[in-house]
Amino acid sequence: MTSHPESDVAHEEPSFDSGVHSKELLDDGKTVTVTFEENDSRNPMNFSQRRKWVMTVMGCSFTILVAASATSYPMGFPTMIPELNCTEYQATLGLSIEEFGRQPLYIVSTIVYMLMHLMMALAPNIQTVIVARLLQGAVGSTGATVVAGTITDLWATHEVGLPMAIFSTLGIAANGMGAVAAGWVDMDTRLGWRWIQWLHLIITGVYCILVPIILKETRASILLLKMADELRKKNPGVNYRVKAYEIKPSFRTLMWISCSRPIYLLCTEPIVISNSLWIGFAWGIFYCMIQSVPGLFETLYMFNNGAVGTVFATMVVGSVIGFFTNLCQERLYARNFSKRGPEGRLYLAFVAAFLFPVAMFIYAWTARPDVHWIAPVIGITIYMWATYTIYLAVFAYLADCYGVYASSALAGQSLSRNIMGAAFPLFTQVMFRNLTYKWANTLFACIAVLMIPIPYILFVYGPIIRGWSKFSQKLS
Repeated sequence: MTSHPESDVAHEEPSFDSGVHSKELLDDGKTVTVTFEENDSRNPMNFSQRRKWVMTVMGCSFTILVAASATSYPMGFPTMIPELNCTEYQATLGLSIEEFGRQPLYIVSTIVYMLMHLMMALAPNIQTVIVARLLQGAVGSTGATVVAGTITDLWATHEVGLPMAIFSTLGIAANGMGAVAAGWVDMDTRLGWRWIQWLHLIITGVYCILVPIILKETRASILLLKMADELRKKNPGVNYRVKAYEIKPSFRTLMWISCSRPIYLLCTEPIVISNSLWIGFAWGIFYCMIQSVPGLFETLYMFNNGAVGTVFATMVVGSVIGFFTNLCQERLYARNFSKRGPEGRLYLAFVAAFLFPVAMFIYAWTARPDVHWIAPVIGITIYMWATYTIYLAVFAYLADCYGVYASSALAGQSLSRNIMGAAFPLFTQVMFRNLTYKWANTLFACIAVLMIPIPYILFVYGPIIRGWSKFSQKLS
């Protein structure tokens, strides 16, 4: 580390979040601002490629655990409902209620998540299961927040595309992985639904041990703060500081901004509103799909629970196809960004907007005993590809449009997505009973048709709409 007088550093404004600057800056005789040295090995951006990928995979693994649990839970209904003497609606609450909650820390959330599996495995009644799912949902939301933050800590802007795509793919595909395994576990009379939870507990326990070993701190400002503390101990007469912590709003102010700004954007910004409704509806349908697949394939095609679970492999296939087609979207974006700006993120969304209702119509109208089961399976696969593509498009488009306010815009769409994901399972069973699977899914498909224009309107009129936004005006 080095130091410089105040006059020498007046034109040098280091970025402490990215940790890319190399100097310890001297403001006066006794105050030093701590930053990373050039190519400093303590800077997460300078970790080796191997270490970055190990930590990225480790972070994404938590997302896999959370996503797999979402679909493995309902696969245990056939043995859970009679054993706990509960209704299907009560059991469904455990699926729906998991969607609420936000941002605990890695280690604490992993431990609590593991303990909730223990609580469910030993649950004497459905009320205990519902409470465990509620708490598990609260800590499980870390998978969509802290993991993404870890990735951006480790990778430079031009490198982050592939890790984020892998994170998104695993987050959606793991829903299928959990159901495939859980269906066959529940079928075994020696195991049943409780062993679904025991297996999750074992796997999460192993992960819990690995987290403190592999997932070290990656946030640059926190690492600099620790470095400053160590330097103060060595040189008590010098005030070592970290610029990110010099002027810091009160906790109350931060909480107010964190809670109010996403809701404000969600209620006032047309771009956030339209994208949130679009991905929120797709997410709600996703959880309806989780509920409808078992009943439909058991009733129409006489699938056992294990075979029903295997149907969820379509979620893996659809997500993997989405991952590879997204490479084309990235090339289109790079080629047309100078002309189109953020709207360059929407090319593949045009196709997804059209295929989303098409997939729902296929799923609704081919689910008949006289039509081979592969037809609705194809519909589910296309739906998963469309949902994956819409998810990535919304995420990237909002991030590009709102810059430093991107986290608030994304939190707003996440709120909409989670609310719909929680609400839809509560009424879909009634819809399926009263309208049948065919007409209930047809209704969803018709609503999806109404949303087809969203990416086209944003592509053409997006710059004009952003011109109305005071947030976009601040950015420009």
